[in-house]
Amino acid sequence: MTNDSIERPFGWVIVWVSVAIMLTGAGGTYLTIVGMKPIAADLGWPRSVPSLAYSLAIGGMGLGGIVLGRWSDKVGAAWPAVIAGVSIALGSLVIAHTRDEWVYLAAHGVLIGFFGNGALFAPLLANITRWFDRRRGIAIATAASGQGLGGALWPPLFRYGIETWGWPTTFTAFAIVCVTIVVPLAFVLRATPPVPLPEILRKDADGRVLGLPSVVVLGALSLAIVGCCIAMAMPIVHVVAHATDLGHSAARAAELLSLLLASAFVGRLFWGAMCDRLGGLKTLFLGVLGQGIVLFAYLGVENLIGLYIVSILFGFAFGGVIPSYTIVVRDLYPASEIGWRIGVVYMFGTLGMAIGGWLGGAIFDALSVYRPAFVVGLVFNAANLSIVGWLVLRQNRFGTRLVPA
Repeated sequence: MTNDSIERPFGWVIVWVSVAIMLTGAGGTYLTIVGMKPIAADLGWPRSVPSLAYSLAIGGMGLGGIVLGRWSDKVGAAWPAVIAGVSIALGSLVIAHTRDEWVYLAAHGVLIGFFGNGALFAPLLANITRWFDRRRGIAIATAASGQGLGGALWPPLFRYGIETWGWPTTFTAFAIVCVTIVVPLAFVLRATPPVPLPEILRKDADGRVLGLPSVVVLGALSLAIVGCCIAMAMPIVHVVAHATDLGHSAARAAELLSLLLASAFVGRLFWGAMCDRLGGLKTLFLGVLGQGIVLFAYLGVENLIGLYIVSILFGFAFGGVIPSYTIVVRDLYPASEIGWRIGVVYMFGTLGMAIGGWLGGAIFDALSVYRPAFVVGLVFNAANLSIVGWLVLRQNRFGTRLVPA
């Protein structure tokens, strides 16, 4: 740590431990994506049921991020992570052994979502913002990439497990792995962040942000993230089923999701570095623009090589979108408000992911094809782009005056 920076090497230990924890915990949501078709067929459900389970897990994650994020501001990130590891493992066990639709859905929403990943994403990212000031963008992007790495790791493993042992046994095995990895690593997060330097607020002198009441800007960001996450969820949740519907094997289809989320890891590092250079809002605009362009490409691609390419590009484009919101919030608001504001924005983001995941399945059930779902995703992506573009224009016009806290 230097006189003009709070950063020190142990901050990167916190980052990579957070990556490992989020990577492991993310498996709880990818299980139901990879197993969507066999679960629906085995239990006699339409695809909208496992799609809704994913949506409830993501929605629960958003609500949990606010509640457990506020708690983590008081007790640190370690105990929420312990609760997450136990909860995701318990939820996976319940899902593996139930045949009741409502129990299946509740386990996703409450255990996998609210007390599981809800105790990880927002609390861990908020904790990392307190360890960095100069390289905050790349640190946040690296930590957030844990979910993308989880997407690269888990789908092929889950696909193999489901085909070899069945989905109930695969859920049970994941539960054991999750609690074994997450709980011990959580205690590394007990380390106390460095004392922050005197705070500088990126606000106008009258407390307004970008020339607007601060709540209006937070509301605009919350509305924007709904649109981009609905669009984002369409390929993430349904690319495996979409590819098999086009005649490709389950193994190749699982590879598409794995490649998509692996490239998101690379994309997050790239966009995180861009955040440190351009700022959060401009980087967010470019990421959403790229996401829309590549989502459009899904409409015309059916061969496997083309799907590989489009999935890699989509992962790279959307990889920087979610971490950019953390940087935007941190750019515009002080550290004393960061936990709950990040939690609020990501709650709306998980709402968008929940709607997008369910909506894709509902549209397929109605029309027996996924392309109309991708078109709907494009509409929501355009709405997000217009909101973020408006905020970028206000930033260019009004800027922000640095004033002492």
